[in-house]
Amino acid sequence: MTDAPSDRPVAGILWMVVSGLLFVFVNAGIKYLGPRVPAAEAAFLRYALGLVFLIPAIRPILNTRITRRQWGMIGTRGVLHAAGVAMWFFAMAQIPIADVTAINYLSPIFVTVGAALFLGETLAARRIAAVVIALIGAAIIIRPGLRAVETGHIAMVGTALLFAVSYMIAKRLSDELPPVVVVTMLSLSVAVALFPLAVAVWVPPDLETILILFGVALVATLGHFAMTMALRAAPITVTQPVTFLQLVWAVSLGYFVFDEAIDPYVLLGGGMIIAAVSFITFREAQVRRRAVTPPPQATKV
Repeated sequence: MTDAPSDRPVAGILWMVVSGLLFVFVNAGIKYLGPRVPAAEAAFLRYALGLVFLIPAIRPILNTRITRRQWGMIGTRGVLHAAGVAMWFFAMAQIPIADVTAINYLSPIFVTVGAALFLGETLAARRIAAVVIALIGAAIIIRPGLRAVETGHIAMVGTALLFAVSYMIAKRLSDELPPVVVVTMLSLSVAVALFPLAVAVWVPPDLETILILFGVALVATLGHFAMTMALRAAPITVTQPVTFLQLVWAVSLGYFVFDEAIDPYVLLGGGMIIAAVSFITFREAQVRRRAVTPPPQATKV
């Protein structure tokens, strides 16, 4: 976002509530599909079908001069993000929705560490403590050594890491290219990167599968739009806490719709990650410097 947010906190909160609900519906659609089609194929169809919503961005792309270096960044981001999306779809079919939602909050933590290691951002003692708390929270969710670590949990940690790298590349691209070009090229490059993976495991999808994935693409697009409206209406320090209602909704959805047990360790670990991300975000707002750590909703699929 390049425009300063206006002072409409109620509108910002309401828009963010809508955004969170829409993203929960995205999770529900993917969870409902389960292993009906391979993860790589489902992820490809989600992005390929979603390209129809980006047709209005064709003209801005044609009017933008993209350098060879920028093409390289776009391609690299597309490949990394595609791998993350494929693992996210795989994890959604393997582990409870609450686990997926909680672990995904690690992305801003990984961005904080990456910004310190590769972008020269200072990592003060308080932020280091917040990162450690978040990692402990992730360990509580997964509980290695106390239970068998499922491949879905490993895949979701990988997803959070890849989304973090994707976001850091996006920050660089956003300084040089119009936002609509950055967003559209991500969707296009992810679809292209996922295509060979999808072909390798292709299972002819039925009409219901196609309709569900088209709906997922539509709802995800609307979710990002609602998120943008929220950030325009109010500062991130007002809107970000609302995004964590998604964990509550994810737990409720898993329990009432998919018969998933409520795991208190997931709530505890997720709460620790949420607290760490909130602290980092509020500290950045206090010192009034350019934020590198993204809000959790910035790493949605």
